[in-house]
Amino acid sequence: MMLLAVLAVGVAFWALVLLGRRADASRRQEAMPVEQARALLGLGPDATAAEVNAAWRRLMARAHPDQGGTEGLAAQLNAARDTLLKTRR
Repeated sequence: MMLLAVLAVGVAFWALVLLGRRADASRRQEAMPVEQARALLGLGPDATAAEVNAAWRRLMARAHPDQGGTEGLAAQLNAARDTLLKTRR
């Protein structure tokens, strides 16, 4: 019985460590290149901040996880928008 308890604690600890590493990796994403951000949002080099936001909103309406999209695609769209808006400042 004691062996099962130790084994259960070990498995729980391993799962927490593994999930923690995945969360850290997703927070440390590198900046998206401007060209990739433009391509993802379907924008040209002269797009205004309003056009960036409009394209992001249009694509996010379909890519959001609550609308049947994936978290990964939503994260890419957010990164693309952030990259393009930062270059506008």
